Amino acid sequence: MSKITFLGAGSTIFAKNILGDCMLVPALKGFEFALYDIDEVRLADSENMLNNLKSSLGKEVKITSYLDRKAALSGAKYVINAIQVGGYEPCTVTDFEIPKKYGLRQTIADTIGIGGIFRNLRTIPVMLDFARDMEEVCPNALFLNYTNPMAALTGVMNRFTKIKTIGLCHSVQSCVPDLLSSLDMDQTGVDFKIAGINHMAWLLEVKRNGEDLYPEIKRRAKQKQQTKHPDMVRFELMDKFGYYITESSEHSAEYHPYFIKSNYPELIERFNIPLDEYPRRCVEQIKGWEEMRADLVENKDLTHVRSPEYGSQIIEAIETDEPFVFGGNVLNEGRLISNLPETAVIEVKCLVDGNGIKPTYVGELPEQCAALNQTNINTQLLTIKAAMTKKKAYIYQAAMLDPHTAAELSMDDIVALCDDLIEAHGDWLPVYQ
Repeated sequence: MSKITFLGAGSTIFAKNILGDCMLVPALKGFEFALYDIDEVRLADSENMLNNLKSSLGKEVKITSYLDRKAALSGAKYVINAIQVGGYEPCTVTDFEIPKKYGLRQTIADTIGIGGIFRNLRTIPVMLDFARDMEEVCPNALFLNYTNPMAALTGVMNRFTKIKTIGLCHSVQSCVPDLLSSLDMDQTGVDFKIAGINHMAWLLEVKRNGEDLYPEIKRRAKQKQQTKHPDMVRFELMDKFGYYITESSEHSAEYHPYFIKSNYPELIERFNIPLDEYPRRCVEQIKGWEEMRADLVENKDLTHVRSPEYGSQIIEAIETDEPFVFGGNVLNEGRLISNLPETAVIEVKCLVDGNGIKPTYVGELPEQCAALNQTNINTQLLTIKAAMTKKKAYIYQAAMLDPHTAAELSMDDIVALCDDLIEAHGDWLPVYQ
């Protein structure tokens, strides 16, 4: 029996999306869906939910829960990763509250920025543990990573382990539909090209029947900027740099040195930037889960419609040898994007079929796009170096090169902030020298 292992299966709603999608794939009939989580209660909830879904859909799959990670991974053909190390409390709270003492504010803190750096530092050791187990019990499995920070984690797996890894983020498939919808433009028959890095991939082309839609997009965007709306940061970046970015404005605000600035507090209001957005979402999700748990977990009539997530479609393409094209995160081997470094993880169009995943060649990004990508890559690569060497100096350098952190704090304050965060995280981090 072939096996799909889901790490972080206590994420019940996301497990429903990905494994519910897999249940709808005829080629996965008879597969085992192996669930693993360190939270026994949430794991049991996901098992109950998926068994209810299996029964209501009439599907022939096996749902099994594991508290032993190696047993869950043993013999797996596909491994889906959706973990969060440290949770909302204590680690997300730490990532936000300690920087505030230095006057450093954030919105999401799950990609780069000081919060993204420390999320990486506590997650990378866990990912390496996963890889060691997989190299022993399922060395040929495909690892589908959904966990942020996407680029650095996917880079670690591909550079420092033997595990085949693809990074997946839903910002690619939602980019053009959401943009056109927000501008009241027709979405039918639209072709587009996206490339860059995760959470900062660029909409390089957007056309209908060969007609460039960018002039009309920019005209409408400039008009929309006259009133407050949720996407003001991305529209401002498009106006100044020429291209639209895949990830949301609340994310993008902290990837650049231009928007969250203590000397320009009026920018927060001007660009409608939701400071502390991620902690607020966490609180709402925790509360919302308590309210919806019974309807989801105990619902014997639970059903499912296939989601836009790429995971099941990649697995289906491999199992059936029917090609599927998607936006994936891969190592920039062979300079697929020629003006970004080979050690970077890039987000490009990929083709998958029975022969596996083949990323496509892009060539050069526009100079300004590559330059902005590089500012984030610098921090990603030094964070990886810190995690692999256990040297504090690389943590400091990663933070000093972070665009937002460097724009707000002195080098001495950055070092002190990193030291405070290392101390506050305690056993969530390995020992750094």
